Amino acid sequence: MSSESEAPVSAMVPEEEDPSKSISKKAAKKEAAKQEKLRRRQEASAASAVSSLSVEEEGPLANNYGDVPLYELQSVNKPEGGNWTEAVNGKEWTKVGELTESLKDQEVLIRGRVHTTRPVSSKLTFVVLRQSGSTVQCVVSQKPDSVTKQMVKFVASLNRESFVDIVGIVSVPGVSIKGASQQVEVQVRKLYCISKAVPNLPINIEDAARSEIEIEKALQEGEQFVRVYQDTRLNYRVLDIRTPANQGIFRIQSWVGAIFREFLLAEDFVEIHTPKLIGGSSEGGSAVFKLDYKGQPACLAQSPQLHKQMAICGDFGRVFEIGPVFRAEDSYTHRHLCEFTGLDVEMEINKHYSEVMDIVGRLFVTIFDKLNEKCKKELEAVGKQYPFEPLKYNKDTLRLKFEEGVQMLKEAGVEIDPLGDLNTESERKLGQLVSEKYGTDFYILHHYPSNVRPFYTMKSHENPLYSNSFDVFIRGEEIISGAQRVHVPRVLEERAQACGIDVKTISTYIDSFRYGAPPHGGFGVGLERVVMLFCGLNNIRKTSLYPRDPLRIAP
Repeated sequence: MSSESEAPVSAMVPEEEDPSKSISKKAAKKEAAKQEKLRRRQEASAASAVSSLSVEEEGPLANNYGDVPLYELQSVNKPEGGNWTEAVNGKEWTKVGELTESLKDQEVLIRGRVHTTRPVSSKLTFVVLRQSGSTVQCVVSQKPDSVTKQMVKFVASLNRESFVDIVGIVSVPGVSIKGASQQVEVQVRKLYCISKAVPNLPINIEDAARSEIEIEKALQEGEQFVRVYQDTRLNYRVLDIRTPANQGIFRIQSWVGAIFREFLLAEDFVEIHTPKLIGGSSEGGSAVFKLDYKGQPACLAQSPQLHKQMAICGDFGRVFEIGPVFRAEDSYTHRHLCEFTGLDVEMEINKHYSEVMDIVGRLFVTIFDKLNEKCKKELEAVGKQYPFEPLKYNKDTLRLKFEEGVQMLKEAGVEIDPLGDLNTESERKLGQLVSEKYGTDFYILHHYPSNVRPFYTMKSHENPLYSNSFDVFIRGEEIISGAQRVHVPRVLEERAQACGIDVKTISTYIDSFRYGAPPHGGFGVGLERVVMLFCGLNNIRKTSLYPRDPLRIAP
């Protein structure tokens, strides 16, 4: 299946929930009423909590805690202010993830969310503070010079996910701390709540962070944990992405984009930005989002394909882009989205389309190497909730011809049309065979049949039934589609018409080749799919921050 021009796939049901079951209007109204009732109950509960805590204390220690009034958080430049302003002025912030034994006995100022609170007595409460996936245990213990019983009570009553600032002293306990990532404690001297969360959250972070293994193990032992399903996670995505695994996933995704850009810039590529509103289909077929553009028919770009080729005709030599891609396919699979982030490359070819495959191999080996080097903590967090085997790959990327892949499948008892495309099951089977035979989960399959590739793909001189094209696979699933392009206008017109594309709608694209165009090629890859397969995840919605599929356009 080609990521540059994926054909519609028969509906498949994602593993966790069936999205094809539409909700009736009556059920939708009932759900809306339920949510409104929950909202009102939360507001009432929050108001009650505020009321119960409005206890005045005598003496200066009352200034060591409390809710920070809004005016103090409005970026006031004046040195004078309230208790919070006085507590933080002149101090350096320390990240929770940087709290180590080297800071023992030092005062620190930290900010984070209330992950959990554990009241022990009226004089002692533990609060675990979380910041960007790192957690630290903070001790709030009554002390005559800093902490009152009312302050202990205030901290114990804080709602989970509220934001607080803490001034305290770092201490090193004599035993291991199991409930936090940092192996130090903070002895709290001052604590201020800068943002309150509602008391009843739609989903708890602890529940959302639990692995299936933990849930199943608990069931076997007679316990029952809450299982947070995919649709619920996506409905409350702002909470779901706070889990350690999701923090890891999207930081890994950020690194993929950064490494991609860094590598290509070092290889003399130019980053470009192409339009996403176009007058005709960029790939062919009907899977486009159509819209009215000031009285003219238009659509959202299925890829930057045409414009990145035009950039090559404009003498940029080598270009790349990171940007949104839109596909209107009704695909309910674990690996398809209606909008995803495309990583696209186009380059002049000197002699052979293998030059493009050379870039692919070196680029992705670099990405994999640097992810393993730079993202150890993030990969560990992902693996804790979603266990996976590290990706196997060779420094010199394996290349197989399409005919060789077909032969391997045939020998394994899988019959494939030698001039057809591989379906999902065949791709997975071939990935398994390649892994067993060559010891790699990452490989290139090239020289595809020409009739299964886009209209702009150059046919093979050796055999016109095949093309100078390739797909790249990770763990038996396609992530990249690429090829040498047709740069002869007459051939482009013939191929476009054969694919049912109105040549008038892409006339400016074809015209760009009439003014002289070098041989060139390129490829496109979905960012979300790369992260999904590198981390061995089972659904692309896990690697899309706010997924857009045929049934989801919110949040």
